[in-house]
Amino acid sequence: MNPVNEKMRVYHRYLGFFLTGIMAVYSISGITLIFRDTNFLKYDKVIDRQLKPELGTEELGKELRMRDFKVQSETDEVVTFQNGTYNKKTGAAVITTKELPYIMDKLTNFHKAETSKPLFFLNIFFGVSLLFFVVSSFYMFLPHTSVFKKGLYFALAGLAFALVLIFV
Repeated sequence: MNPVNEKMRVYHRYLGFFLTGIMAVYSISGITLIFRDTNFLKYDKVIDRQLKPELGTEELGKELRMRDFKVQSETDEVVTFQNGTYNKKTGAAVITTKELPYIMDKLTNFHKAETSKPLFFLNIFFGVSLLFFVVSSFYMFLPHTSVFKKGLYFALAGLAFALVLIFV
């Protein structure tokens, strides 16, 4: 085995061991994010907010910072909207949201890291590491062996499968 192949095997092995914890977190949070448009694992959280009394519909939506804010019904005293109510006289707003448990919420934030948060460095490191795994896996076996050739077929099949899922 040539020295490059040997070094790639060593780097691949130890980086793989190092990343097992991170991969477990990403896999669990990724599976959880698939169900983000459902109430899977979510619980109701009631939020009481004190707003200014007598807010108009448009002002209320801005104050609550709710996407697609729409009033469902309105009386002289109460405005009812999706997931909550607002008392015009007192300014009291009661909102019910669906949230993941604390730990699951923290885990799913791995996938949602933005450049404004330091966690994005971990995402970049993890992405670059996965790319290294892709490249280094081709150094695990010598090119003239049958295992390497079968590996190429599996790699092409995996790429084709991913492309079909993306574009179909």
